[in-house]
Amino acid sequence: MSEPTRATPALRLEKVSKQFGAVVAINEFSLSVHRGEVVALVGDNGAGKSTLIKLISGVHPPTSGDILLDGQSVRAADASAARRLGVEVVYQDLALADHQPVYMNMFLGRELVKGPFRRLDKRRMARETQALVDELDVRIPSAKATIRDLSGGQRQGVAISRATHWAQRLVLMDEPTAALGVAETARVEELIERLRGRDLAILLVSHNLDQVFRLSDRITVLRRGVQIGTRLTAETSKNEIVSMITGLQEADA
Repeated sequence: MSEPTRATPALRLEKVSKQFGAVVAINEFSLSVHRGEVVALVGDNGAGKSTLIKLISGVHPPTSGDILLDGQSVRAADASAARRLGVEVVYQDLALADHQPVYMNMFLGRELVKGPFRRLDKRRMARETQALVDELDVRIPSAKATIRDLSGGQRQGVAISRATHWAQRLVLMDEPTAALGVAETARVEELIERLRGRDLAILLVSHNLDQVFRLSDRITVLRRGVQIGTRLTAETSKNEIVSMITGLQEADA
């Protein structure tokens, strides 16, 4: 890829559509997300939010339209290809291996090896993982702790740390605090702010409008696969966003 400029969005979607048979799940959706920016994607259940995340992350190919990373059109063949392009996803179910230690989850699918017999370099993976969670202030007992022994907030912290470690351009977050309490949600939101500070672009899916207004720079609304509109967070209100979600306000021309 050619060297991007600061004006070039980390992610740009141009009239992206997705059909499953006769069902139009996403209809000509367009959006840009810049580095250091949090854009929230909101809408009711079934609006198409998760489908859009899967299109960007390579799980599904778009039926039509373009997905651009740093100004270059890409078509990720699968989720692994999207990760190689610098796109990481934090799913609601976290996609963590419960019976493995934190450091093995951090390097899942990208394990470090050493020596002629390519044995796992567990010491180095644990050391690098501990350094990252310390830097991000993720409060876990140790990089060697087993995932199943961690709280929900700690697990989410590990998932976000993994995305931070590997993402080069973009982090997609699908309801990252849906199952967490107030205190753990606050800790995860602090992590999201740290991601912004690392100059990554963040697309955040959340039903929590209070959270959306705390974290996002812009909000885009999806209803039944159609993009209703995008607003600067500082220039809109919860009432307007709710009206757009529910259909009391029609799509922008």
